[in-house]
Amino acid sequence: MSDSTQKIPANVERQVAHLLEEGQLEQAAPLAAAALASARNAYAEDEKWLALLLPALESQGDVHRAAGDFADAEALYVEALKHVASPEMSPAQQARLHTSLATLLDASGREADAMPVYEKAITALEALDPPDLATSGQLRNNVAMAYKRVGKFALAEQHYLRSVEILEGLHGRESEEASSLYNNLGGLYYAAGFPDQAKEMFLEALEIRQEILGDQHTDVAQSLSNLAIACHELGDDAAAQENYERSLRILEGHLEDPNEAKSYDSVGQDYISLLSSLGETAKAATFQKRMNKALSSVA
Repeated sequence: MSDSTQKIPANVERQVAHLLEEGQLEQAAPLAAAALASARNAYAEDEKWLALLLPALESQGDVHRAAGDFADAEALYVEALKHVASPEMSPAQQARLHTSLATLLDASGREADAMPVYEKAITALEALDPPDLATSGQLRNNVAMAYKRVGKFALAEQHYLRSVEILEGLHGRESEEASSLYNNLGGLYYAAGFPDQAKEMFLEALEIRQEILGDQHTDVAQSLSNLAIACHELGDDAAAQENYERSLRILEGHLEDPNEAKSYDSVGQDYISLLSSLGETAKAATFQKRMNKALSSVA
């Protein structure tokens, strides 16, 4: 073993990962940097030390990502993945690197670049023995959202449906994971111009959320407002009003949370627009005053 490799602490990648999980970035950073420098020196001396370089690149990439240095993290992940065909890269590491790169690109707003990497990550995760279905199910949800945003609805539906199958199998139908996916499917069908199917999915999400979260949870309010939109699109304005009103009553109980106050304002404006379109201007004006008062009390 060369002097370079002797400088690399045993299990340094695990130590770095543990420190990052604990939020100890300042402790993880010098450890990862030192390991990468030593691994680079060893690899420069003899390419047989690629097995040391690959995990060091991954660890340093994870540190840069945690620090918000996305460009540096991306460069390290890409450098490691240049060796994807090497026997020194394990299937698990390949899956991790593709997952890290895909989610990094997505978080950076580079959806077009992220989508093919997501596909590679999913393939790698599901090819493991045993397959990592929990991660692949979540990534399918992520890539489906990306496909939806660029209008590739068929591909989005394919991934959502497979994600539902996977995550329901792991967590059961009565789970937050399943309810979120049904909600996302409803959004997809609505965007694609299928309000009937959207309503069906929003109802499914609502039923699960009421069962596991109770009637007054803000996620239930979200499902109700989504259902109201679908009902209006289908011409059932009485149901749309009822669902908006139920959603708003729930959100009024959570206005101390700034995010829920914003949701209340947004749903309230949609409700006012619906009332105005139906000629119920007096009711719209009355609710506007009520909403203004409620929001001013928590401003």
